[in-house]
Amino acid sequence: MRSFQITRRYLPHWQFPGSVYFITWRSKDFQVLSPEERTITLEAVKYWEGRKWKLCAAVVMPDHVHILGKPLPLPGGGAVNLGKIIHSVKSYSAHEIRKKRGTIGSIWQDERFDRIVRDEDEFWNKLEYIRNNPVKNELAENPEDYLWLYDKVIEER
Repeated sequence: MRSFQITRRYLPHWQFPGSVYFITWRSKDFQVLSPEERTITLEAVKYWEGRKWKLCAAVVMPDHVHILGKPLPLPGGGAVNLGKIIHSVKSYSAHEIRKKRGTIGSIWQDERFDRIVRDEDEFWNKLEYIRNNPVKNELAENPEDYLWLYDKVIEER
C-alpha cells in the first residue's frame, strides 16, 4: 500500500472561484535580497494585477514574500489558475535576480504556507499581518514607509 505525505508547501489542489488566498514563500537558503532584488520581486508580484488576479496586498521582505490575492474569474466560469500566476511571478523574478547577480541556480523555495482566506475577519487579520511585517521586523517605522509593500487600500487613499 502506498503512503501519502501531506504537506503545506504546495498551493491548494482545489481552487475555489471567488476566494482570496494568503501565500508565502522564502528565498532559497534564506538568502537576503538586495533592495534592487526586492523591487524586481514586487514588480513581478504586481504585474498580473487586474489581468489575472486582484492583488490586495503584498510585501517583499529581505528573505520572504507574503501575498494576499484573488484569482480573477474566467469568462466561461472558474478562475485563473493561482499556481500558474505564482509560477510566473517566481520564474520571472528569479530570472531577473540571477541576471543581476551573474549566477545560476534557485532563488526561491516552494511555497511554505498557503491557505484560502475563509472569512472577512481572517482577511483583515492577514492584511494587517502583511502591513505590519516590516514594522515588526524593524525595517520601517510605519507600513507606508516600507518601499516593498503593496497595499491596494493604502494606494487608493
